[in-house]
Amino acid sequence: MTDAATATETRDLFSKFDPLINEREALLATGVRDPYAIVMDQVLSPTRAIIKGKETILLGTYNYMGMTFDPDVVAAGKKALDEFGAGTTGSRVLNGTYQGHKQVEDALKEFYGTSGAMVFSTGYQANLGIISTLAGKGDYVVLDADSHASIYDGCGLGNAEIVRFRHNSVEDLDKRLGRLPADALKLVVLEGVYSMLGDVAPLPEMVAAIRKHPNCMILCDEAHGMGFFGPNGRGAYEEQGVEGEIDFVVGTFSKSVGTVGGFCVSNHPKFEILRLVCRPYVFTASLPPSVVATAATSIRKLMHSGEKRAHLWKNSQRLHKGLSDLGFKLGSATPQSAIIAVILTDQMQAVAMWQTLLELGLYVNMARPPATPAGTFLLRCSLCAEHSDDQVTQIIGMFETAGKATGAIG
Repeated sequence: MTDAATATETRDLFSKFDPLINEREALLATGVRDPYAIVMDQVLSPTRAIIKGKETILLGTYNYMGMTFDPDVVAAGKKALDEFGAGTTGSRVLNGTYQGHKQVEDALKEFYGTSGAMVFSTGYQANLGIISTLAGKGDYVVLDADSHASIYDGCGLGNAEIVRFRHNSVEDLDKRLGRLPADALKLVVLEGVYSMLGDVAPLPEMVAAIRKHPNCMILCDEAHGMGFFGPNGRGAYEEQGVEGEIDFVVGTFSKSVGTVGGFCVSNHPKFEILRLVCRPYVFTASLPPSVVATAATSIRKLMHSGEKRAHLWKNSQRLHKGLSDLGFKLGSATPQSAIIAVILTDQMQAVAMWQTLLELGLYVNMARPPATPAGTFLLRCSLCAEHSDDQVTQIIGMFETAGKATGAIG
């Protein structure tokens, strides 16, 4: 046997990724940039950056409320960095609880009107920790089939039984719950806003269906609803009037809050015990002082950001109408959130559109399975309250140019 043949047949733990490696290499061989290796050389504002030497409008950052450059937020981070140093070097249950961690949890309790709040080092970790701790072996987690990866991973870590229902289907949710043992403990996980298509869950109808069945608790992930929905910016569950029915709200600081971290808030009287039994909380270093200081300041400012929310809705409505009028297929018939998904026919068209837009000076997210529903390739636009009217006009013009150049529109 030749050395070449031996090398070809050699397998290791990376071999299972070979199909994806080959697909990526074939894509890059066509001359496109690597969509997952974009470097922002300089960030000028919540809506502008320098990429490959070119000023670029940012339309794929989840910076919904534009808080990353807010002067008060930045000043709070600098002050905490000077006074408390760069990091904690410890978990919350050891030496990792600083004054700022209590302050950001107090800000969350005030923002959400709850008695309890726990802060995690990432939003992913918040779902991982809360779901795996609440629902263990012998319990059930009932979730939307399109749930975020962190929700699925939380189910796996906790070793609970996973029951999926069709995306946003109240009827299927009701049916699935009806098939479970009445005496079994169940956690139903919903998302206010779904990150790929930007569609919103019918929460009142879902809550009504859930409450027909015994031993159910409800967790709502408001990662993409916080700051934007509801009179206080709490999320889609506030907007839809079901605050009193949700047992746990999970969210993140990496979207509307403008920094990094995750959290869970609740009014459950036993909530605090989670600090001692939630492994991803107990065994992870806490957020740096500068991060929690920026988060606390941002959250308190979001309580009084009605004008920003109104402008973000205006941006969403304008962009949705502009793209729809051009003939693009969108993820929803009406603007439902700050996320607008442009559906393309296949990966090649999605990559071509993405690269053309980037060359024109517009950055969006390209998404494909498994992050998206099977067979769906899309460009995800994440609007910001700091996008000006002129920028939205420019964005629509860039999509028109790119769409015609790639054949995505006539």
